[in-house]
Amino acid sequence: MNNITEITDFSAPELDVYARLTEAQLLNKEFPEEGMFIAESPKVISRALDAGYEPVSVLMEARHIDGEGKPILERISGVPVFCAPFDVLTLLTGFKLTRGMLCAMRRKPLPKVKDICENKSRIVILDKVMNPANVGAIIRSAAALGMDGVLLTPGCSDPLYRRAARVSMGTVFQIQWTFMPDECLDEIRSLGFKTVAMALKDDSVSVDDPMLLREEKLAVIMGTEGDGLSDQTIKNCDYTVKIPMYNGVDSLNVAAASAVAFYRLGNKG
Repeated sequence: MNNITEITDFSAPELDVYARLTEAQLLNKEFPEEGMFIAESPKVISRALDAGYEPVSVLMEARHIDGEGKPILERISGVPVFCAPFDVLTLLTGFKLTRGMLCAMRRKPLPKVKDICENKSRIVILDKVMNPANVGAIIRSAAALGMDGVLLTPGCSDPLYRRAARVSMGTVFQIQWTFMPDECLDEIRSLGFKTVAMALKDDSVSVDDPMLLREEKLAVIMGTEGDGLSDQTIKNCDYTVKIPMYNGVDSLNVAAASAVAFYRLGNKG
């Protein structure tokens, strides 16, 4: 049985995680073992539960208790559930809820870079991709299009931020990822990977180039929105790869570009 409580006191400390703590405060870098995140929508929450994340509490529309939220509540018996009508929740959280359900969950320790790369043939490196929606979309494409894992530099948005996880449709819980030091390409190469800089440079090869597909291990590096990868990063890579474009279009959004690159370069089997 779930302990369901109707919200009457917005100042209740149990609601801080939803109403008053920022994403950075939830992350809790000083004490990472106490870090949490918010999963939004039944699909995202379900995939987080499938991946073994521990629920702390639920905030939801009252009408979903016997509706879309019911299968989730049956999986997390004993977890506190706070409920209220939609308009009340919107005032409390400051945003409209997707599918009327939020779940506070505990973070898990991140794997090491070597653990992500070991026995893998295709990985993604995100370099300072700051927009959480782009991070979520890229991870969704990586999971769908044959990439084995995702590494993020410290300047990237966290994949467990609410918007990133929601845009990914919960695939942040289905593909391995971790944060890496800024200078990590030597370690990646030592594990047998050829590095691929996705960049709009004239001295590049096409994403369709057959020699790329013949490489046993590839690490595909995507840069930040707008500026892309630094010249130094491009210089340090084994390949610079460009997506052919037409009609005077000079570039794609990093999330769109990632889907094209992963479709061509990802594992096919």
